[in-house]
Amino acid sequence: MGEEVLYMIKQYVVDAFTDEILHGNPAAVCVLEDWLSEGLMQDIAKENRLSETAFVVKEEAGYQLRWFTPGGEIDLCGHATLATAFVLLNYYEKDVEEVSFQTLSGQLDVARKGDLYE
Repeated sequence: MGEEVLYMIKQYVVDAFTDEILHGNPAAVCVLEDWLSEGLMQDIAKENRLSETAFVVKEEAGYQLRWFTPGGEIDLCGHATLATAFVLLNYYEKDVEEVSFQTLSGQLDVARKGDLYE
């Protein structure tokens, strides 16, 4: 029998494009210290049963961001990117107004302007 491995992952569910809870377009955001295996990220996305789950890891110059659907990894997801920026700028990087992501689609920058993210 294999060794059991436990992970402690912070996960947020953010409703993008709304200011009301349980409205808008939901995305799960998993803030990681190090990358999990692709298989485990895929399993988490399947279990979440949301259209997209974002996984983000802090690097020297910004963050690396990946998105998974229940069916596999995708190259780009706008609402999950905005949801990830919301989590980072409100809970991890409170003193900054912009965050940069390295993704399969290239660099994406999101700025906070008041209550809006663009």
